Amino acid sequence: MEKIYVVAADAARARIFARQANVLREVETLTHPEGRAHTGDLRTGGKGEATSGPSQRQTGDDNATSDKQEMFFAKEVADYLRDARTQGKADEFILIAAPQFLGLLRDKLDKPTHSLVTKTLDKDLSKASEDEIASKLGWS
Repeated sequence: MEKIYVVAADAARARIFARQANVLREVETLTHPEGRAHTGDLRTGGKGEATSGPSQRQTGDDNATSDKQEMFFAKEVADYLRDARTQGKADEFILIAAPQFLGLLRDKLDKPTHSLVTKTLDKDLSKASEDEIASKLGWS
């Protein structure tokens, strides 16, 4: 019997489901609160400190900090899936995420884990119910 893990993720949360007896059951939730933080909060530590004196100019892209956080979380999710594969918990993966995060997640998967991805959906269903996700996958 195949062990299928379904991952429904966004930049701040990844819900991992196992398909057992044609039913999805949530087995783990990974969270990354920094994925929802505003760029300024990430740079100041979230305390909103103001600086006195001459203004300090930030260089670079305002989205660079949040993009970096998304990459960190994509790596964390990829590591979880690698561990699930190596521990024999799953032998097939289905990835569901918004297009940008889905791309990051694919890039962070190692080759053996990536080879077990049988389907991807570029939709954010991280807040959807098990029934909604099953329906999107054609399982209901």
